[in-house]
Order: sequence, then C-alpha cells, then structure tokens
Amino acid sequence: MRTLAVAALQTTPVPHDLEATWQRYADRVRATRDAFPHVRLVVVPELMLAAEAPLLQARAEWMREAAVTVPGPLTDRICALARETGLWLVPGSLYERAEDGRIFNTAVAVSPAGEIVASYRKVFPWQPYEATEPGTGFTVFDLPGIGRAGLAICYDGSFPETARQLAWMGAEVVIQPTLTTTRDREMELVCARANAWTNQVYVVNVNAADPAGVGGSAIVDPEGIVRQQAGGGEEILVDVLDLDTVTRVREHGSAGLNRPWAQLARYGHTLQLPAYGGTFVPRPA
Repeated sequence: MRTLAVAALQTTPVPHDLEATWQRYADRVRATRDAFPHVRLVVVPELMLAAEAPLLQARAEWMREAAVTVPGPLTDRICALARETGLWLVPGSLYERAEDGRIFNTAVAVSPAGEIVASYRKVFPWQPYEATEPGTGFTVFDLPGIGRAGLAICYDGSFPETARQLAWMGAEVVIQPTLTTTRDREMELVCARANAWTNQVYVVNVNAADPAGVGGSAIVDPEGIVRQQAGGGEEILVDVLDLDTVTRVREHGSAGLNRPWAQLARYGHTLQLPAYGGTFVPRPA
C-alpha cells in the first residue's frame, strides 16, 4: 500500500510582517509534527510566507517588498525546518523575484533532507487582480517509495488544462495552495471535484482562514468525493491518501463504472484538437 499522510493547515499570515509570519508558520509545522507524528507532508495556503494582508488591507507595493530569490535565505530557512522536522513541506507559495526583476507567484516542494525538489511558477494568475508574471510550464515531483505529486496554485484549478497536464506527467495527487478571499469559493470547490474526477487524482486544496481568506479547504479523492472540507476559521485537515486508489479507480472506474483517463489514453490520439494545435499524446509508460 502506497500511503501519503498529509496535513493541510488552513491558517493565516501576520499581515505585512514577514518575520512574525515565519514564526507562526514554523511553530505550526512543529506542532503538527508533534501532534500527528504519522504525517509526512504539510501544506499551507498560497502566499502564506509572503505575509499578504486581507483583500481590502492589501498594498500594491507589498508584492515587491516581500519578493525573494529562489533559492535564497527564505528557502534556506524552509529547508532547515524540513530537515529539523523530517517532513515534506509545501509552504504555500512565495513572491519570487527573478534575475530579470520580474515577480512570480512560486510554490516549492522541499524534501525531509532539506532539498528543494520542485519549483513551480503559477501559470494562471488571477488577472486582472494579480500582478505577478505567469509561469510557462507545469511541475511534478516524486516522493520516493510513495508516488508522484503535482503543484498547482489557486486560480490554476479553474483551467482544466492544469490538472490534465499534471496527470499526464504522472501526478497522482495535486497539491494546490490557495488564497481565495471572495465569494466564488464554491465554484473553486466544484473545480476541485471535477479536476479530481476527470483525471482520477487526489486534490489537496488548502485555502487561507478568515480573515485572510474564506476557508473551505478540501481534500478530494480520485472519484471526485470530498473526503474532508474545512469551515471558515483556522483548522487542520489530516488525512492518509492511499495512492493505490488512483491505480484502482483508473483500472476499474469511479464507482466501478467510469474510466475517463483510460479512455483518453486509448483514443485521445485520434482526436483533432485545433485549440491546442494537435492531438492528445498518450503518456509514455
């Protein structure tokens, strides 16, 4: 059995205070390790360590004030925390300052050995409201002996191409830090369920708690069933994901019936897809 014990921390930063936010994050990671020693991976909301403020308290210039290099001093601290706790960490996302001065919304995955094993720049910023530059590709990473995970950030989930590409790259679970402050959260949860079902993957979507966000974090299984969903306040969702369930559902179908991923792999190459300039290419074995 290939299991991944995850903790999705629905929490908040300390607005516009990077050091206080770091301490809050580190304390919560350590507390999670102590309270739930079986947990292997901890994820927090989008832009947690950027100390973003609630919607109507946000400052346009804060993005550049909080931007960091990746790798850099902040990721060094994250790596040290991962080594200390022995955990996989997906610390939400950061404002990343690239060498050319552009700012990206970037998620990293850090191994228990304290190594950055994946870095992903948000492909679909929430335009016109977000000013970060869009990334140009998707990212997956391996958890040795367990399986493969993909990274997505918030609004990425509103585009079916995101989960489809991550699944094509071998992801069995999509880790999606989110910072939603508005009343469209319900539609994001619809998308999370649809992305999980149509690609037969787990989706771990962790939003910020009130007042930074509207909460509603959720863990969805490969059959599109919500395993857990948070309210609006600070919560922790702890779950053990059986990644062999992905194999079972893809082979035998959700509810023992529907096999969309297998059918796409079998016949997708025969479809003409003008919007994408080609056809679906089955994933290599």
